[in-house]
Amino acid sequence: MPFNSDKFIISAIKEIQETIGDKNAIIALSGGVDSFAAAALATKSIPKQLFAIYVDTGLMRKNETEDVKRAAKAVGINLKVVSAADRYFTALKGVTDPEEKRKIIGGLFIKIFEEESKGINAAYLVQGTIAPDWIESGGMGRDKIKSHHNVGGLPEKMHLKLCEPLREIYKHEVRQVAGALGLPEYISQRQPFPGPALAVRIVGAVTPEKVKLLQDAIAIVEEEIENAVKGGMEKPWQYFAALLDTKTVGVRGDERAYKYVAVVRAVRSMDGMTANFSHIPHTLLQTISTRITNEVREIGRVMYDITNKPPGTIEME
Repeated sequence: MPFNSDKFIISAIKEIQETIGDKNAIIALSGGVDSFAAAALATKSIPKQLFAIYVDTGLMRKNETEDVKRAAKAVGINLKVVSAADRYFTALKGVTDPEEKRKIIGGLFIKIFEEESKGINAAYLVQGTIAPDWIESGGMGRDKIKSHHNVGGLPEKMHLKLCEPLREIYKHEVRQVAGALGLPEYISQRQPFPGPALAVRIVGAVTPEKVKLLQDAIAIVEEEIENAVKGGMEKPWQYFAALLDTKTVGVRGDERAYKYVAVVRAVRSMDGMTANFSHIPHTLLQTISTRITNEVREIGRVMYDITNKPPGTIEME
């Protein structure tokens, strides 16, 4: 039976109202379609009891914080921004294991929200968790593919109760819900972005320097691919750059250079559970490579990832 977004919205609103009752709730508004759809649902359900908070982790895409603030204002969501970059970089210092990264990010995420909730007496945390998040995180007989920050990173003794209105649906269904709720297309059709943000697009240790390099590289990838889509190319489901934990030898002018390696990733998918790499034209890849190596001077080599999911995952870690 086809997914009916209108029926889902009616059911979700009733579920949120029954779950939260007369208590206050907070929601993490990351800027992605999942959190915006969850925020819009909760706003319709408990408008005077919902408090939306955006945590600036320092790990987001270039200009992400300003984009999120504008988008929240456009859809009428009252948003508080919490600056926490220093706390995240300190917590992640020297950490290279991707599962440990995710758990640190998830744990700190909850800690910050618990701190913020004290001032508003919140009893519930609304999350934009969707089906692939808990399926891939394992448990109940399922193998763990990777822990999602909103599942594997949750502490056992969390003070806030969870409300997850999107838990049983998939990304393409979330997009339908977002559109039906009246969210603008630049939100409802926005490409997915991982909860742990750029920490899982940086292989190995995360540093402010690496984040800045990757932000600039991703901005180039997004700009070039989106321009190509306007010209008629099929839009990938997700597209970005990642940074490897290695450097390779190259040439800058007449001198030997030792620079980072960036990996460009673009995939076609329906729900994120499986994916095939996108067949990006070689001329476009050449443009992306040239721009990254010219404009992001600490990156000296660009590669294109042609791995499907499975055996790989969409994100690098």
